[in-house]
Amino acid sequence: MSAQDSLLTSEPSAIDKAEYRVLARRWRPRNFAEMAGQEAVVQALVNGLSSGRIHHAFLFTGTRGVGKTTLARILAKCLNCEQQVSAEPCGECSACIAIDDGRFVDLIEVDAASRTKVDDTRELLDNVQYAATRGRYKVYLIDEVHMLSTSSFNALLKTLEEPPEHVKFILATTDPQKIPVTILSRCIRFNLRRMSTEQISNYLSQRLAAEQIEFESEALQAIAKAGDGSMRDALSLLDQALAHGSGKLQQQAVQTMLGMVESHFIEQLLLALQNNDAAALLATAAEIYAQGQSSDRSLQQLAEALHRIAVLQLVPDYDEGGDQQWQSLRSFAETIAAEDIQLYYQIATLGRTELAHAPDPRVGLDMTLLRMLAFRPIDASAETSNSSSTLVQKAAPTDKSVTQSNQAKLPETAPKQQTADTMAAAQNNDRVLASEPHKTTAVVDQPEVIALDPGQWPELCRHLGFSGPLRVLAQHLLPTATTEQAVLVFKLEERDAHLHTERLDQQLTKALAEHLQTPIKIKMQFTNETLQSPARRQAAENENANRKAQQVVASDTVINDLIDTFDARIVPGSVRPDTNSA
Repeated sequence: MSAQDSLLTSEPSAIDKAEYRVLARRWRPRNFAEMAGQEAVVQALVNGLSSGRIHHAFLFTGTRGVGKTTLARILAKCLNCEQQVSAEPCGECSACIAIDDGRFVDLIEVDAASRTKVDDTRELLDNVQYAATRGRYKVYLIDEVHMLSTSSFNALLKTLEEPPEHVKFILATTDPQKIPVTILSRCIRFNLRRMSTEQISNYLSQRLAAEQIEFESEALQAIAKAGDGSMRDALSLLDQALAHGSGKLQQQAVQTMLGMVESHFIEQLLLALQNNDAAALLATAAEIYAQGQSSDRSLQQLAEALHRIAVLQLVPDYDEGGDQQWQSLRSFAETIAAEDIQLYYQIATLGRTELAHAPDPRVGLDMTLLRMLAFRPIDASAETSNSSSTLVQKAAPTDKSVTQSNQAKLPETAPKQQTADTMAAAQNNDRVLASEPHKTTAVVDQPEVIALDPGQWPELCRHLGFSGPLRVLAQHLLPTATTEQAVLVFKLEERDAHLHTERLDQQLTKALAEHLQTPIKIKMQFTNETLQSPARRQAAENENANRKAQQVVASDTVINDLIDTFDARIVPGSVRPDTNSA
């Protein structure tokens, strides 16, 4: 075979390879119906085209890859379709085909980033006065228009305000703040939104199914998330993933390509944090690092998982796009305290910013994870169980005298003596019961009646370390007497009923049960009367302190002289008590 024959034989395969078009270009929408994620903008354009209200200047703004140039080309197609001006171009006429192929002579696309000088703008506008060559309108598409110089904007200003009837301007930018307000006021503006992970995933899955390309949903979800709101970025990553996986989209290949940490490693980290197991935590971190994963990526994915756990703790039924990780994290939402999750999340996000200052990324990752254990919130109920033992009294319901004695308010001046007297009374009661065997069995088998002293309730709340919504609820509660066994009854004003939720009820029950070291139940009684709850007492004390402060200011001779001399006045609400005074 001659060299010429060999060259002719190899030409078709070279041409075939050269004709490959990337997915971002091959799947570019050709009409409004194929656009994804920009329903509000599409609806406005469709209504304007259908009603004949077509502005002469459009401005499309939004981050990269959300469809600004695509919408501009579809709009140009709608204006120049040989059938008619409508929101549904035929897509088959010579004008539509030429615009799709990027060779329509009356669609002038300008890259403002490379033509910033005023001479370039003047040269462009010299041909505005001439009618369209092939189409109905001459459309000027100026991309990244914010890159034009001030002189260029001034040169464009008059033409943009009153262009000829056959001219339409379409401006696109990622930074509208840099565009002069004089230009903005002459355009009808459309803000294109970042696309959600679910919108990108749905669009890609439809396209892959149409082309009969095999894919795993988890891999597609990862690519959609890595697209970060940009459809073009997601399509480029998809192109790379298909090449990496030999035409198939597989989760393992995508995770390797994106440098993602496998989800089971994140779950192992969470399990180690839940069990307070530093050895398991470091072992998992070492395994992650041994696989070549970055410390920053590891902390990022851990923070994302903690965010999902926090969401599930407040909205148990929440699910986003059918992602399987939401299901796997539900167990952690039930076993790890909400305050721990918030602390872990804060440490993870701050740890990412400190990686640059760490001796090396591995040390930064280890120290961030160990910090989550070192600064773990202390169980306040366990720390203060001894010191606050006088705040709760238990009494057997069979001995009325002992029950009344235990329910009585303890004097603050001698809590230790009172505790000793109570223990002595209980011991005497035990000796009496021991002398009457037929009564002893009845008493031992019955749960105790537990009474909380309303006067000591604020101090008990402080000892138990209530925080957040639980602390707010506890401050509005008032313990009340009950004859039910193993039941605590609280009163709550009707106007504060919104503070009570089932989740807070469970947290309060758990905290008090651990403190009392006995199973209990909690009942809420809603009332219209004004309760002497800790919150009401504190509000009354604050009001009294403010009143005294105002009286002190009103009686001050210097302030009164200023009022008389300069016609001054005291701003209402500006007087506050001095909290720093002894």
